[in-house]
Amino acid sequence: MNRYFSWSRILAVMVKESIQLRRDRLTFAMIIGVPILQLILFGYAINTDPKQLPTAAIIIDNGPISRAIVAGMQLSNYFDIVAGAPSEAEAREMLARGDVTFIVTIPAGFERAFVRGERPQLLIEADATDPTAAAGGLGALPEIIRYAVARETEGALSAQSPGTPPFDLVVHKLYNPESITAYNIVPGLLGTILTMTTILMTALALTREVERGTIENLMATPAKPHEIMIGKIVPYIVFGFLQVAVILVAAWLLFAVPMEGPMWVLLSLTLLFIAANVTLGYTFSTVARTQMQAMQMTFFFFLPSILLSGFMFPFRGMPDWAQVIGEAIPLTHFLRIVRGVMLKGGGFAEAAPNIWPLLAFWLVVSAIALIRYRRTLD
Repeated sequence: MNRYFSWSRILAVMVKESIQLRRDRLTFAMIIGVPILQLILFGYAINTDPKQLPTAAIIIDNGPISRAIVAGMQLSNYFDIVAGAPSEAEAREMLARGDVTFIVTIPAGFERAFVRGERPQLLIEADATDPTAAAGGLGALPEIIRYAVARETEGALSAQSPGTPPFDLVVHKLYNPESITAYNIVPGLLGTILTMTTILMTALALTREVERGTIENLMATPAKPHEIMIGKIVPYIVFGFLQVAVILVAAWLLFAVPMEGPMWVLLSLTLLFIAANVTLGYTFSTVARTQMQAMQMTFFFFLPSILLSGFMFPFRGMPDWAQVIGEAIPLTHFLRIVRGVMLKGGGFAEAAPNIWPLLAFWLVVSAIALIRYRRTLD
C-alpha cells in the first residue's frame, strides 16, 4: 500500500508547495489582497444611489418660495448647490464639462404666478449620459419641492399646497434624453477593453523574454532602454487602435451610439490613453518575474479601474476617499473624455481637465519603467 500511497510523500509535496508559495510574494499578496480589495470596494465605495450631486442654480425670481425650493433641494442630500446665479450659458458649459449634474432654473415671475395659482414652470436640466446617476435625484425631486414649499404656503396660500403641486416641473434630460443604457455603457466599454487588453499584452512582453531565455540576446543588442521600451510598446498601440476601430463600428451599427463630437479629437486622445496603458503594462513586465505574475499584477490594477472609474457605478456616488483613488486611475479620465466627445459633442476645450492627468500618468509611468529596466539589466 505504501508503494502506491504514502502520507509522508504527500506531506513532503505539501511542504514544498507551501515554501514555494511563501517565496512567491506576489501570488501570496494576491491571495490576501484581492478579497480585501473586493470587500472594501463593494462594501464601502460602491453606491448605486448617489447623493450630493453638484447642481447649478439659476434663480431669476429670488422670492421666499424660490429660496425655499433651493434650500429644500440642498437639505435633501441629493443636490449640492455649488453655483448660484450663473448665466444660462455658463451653466450649460458647466454641465457639458461635467462640473455639475443638474441645472435648476427658477424663471422671472415664478412667485407671482405661483401665488395666483397659474402653475408656473420650474425647469430642471440633467446630465443623462449616466442615467443611473441622475435617476435618484430626479425621482425624489417632486416630493422634495412639495415639502419645501409647504411652510411657505401656510395661511393665505394654504389652498395651493394640497393635492398636485401648484407648478409644473419640467425635466430636460440632456445628451441622452431617452436614458438609453447602451449610450453610457458602450463608450465606457471602449476604455475598459483597452485597459484590460493593452496592459495585459504589454505586461507579458518582457517576462516572455525572460521565460524563453531570449532576454540575454535583447540585452546584448546596442539598443538603449528607452529604444527597447518604444520598440516593445508601439506594436501594442497599433493593436489597441485595431480594437478601437472594431468597438466604434460595433457601437454605431449595433447600438446606434451617436458621435456628436469630432472624431479626430476622440482618436488623438485615445492614442494618449493607449500609450499610458501600454507603458504601465511594460512597467509591470519589468517588475514581474513570470508571465503569471504579470497577469496577476494586471488583474490587481484592472479590478479597481472598473469599479472606481465610474464605468459600473456612478462616480459621484462613491465616498471622497474612493473618488481620490479614482482620480488617479487613467480610465476615469478617459471615460469622461469619450462620453463627452461622443454624447456631448465636446472638443479639446471640454476635455482639457482630463487630458493633463493622463499625460502626467504616462510620464510618471514611463520614468518608472526606464528606471526598473535598468535595474533589471543590472
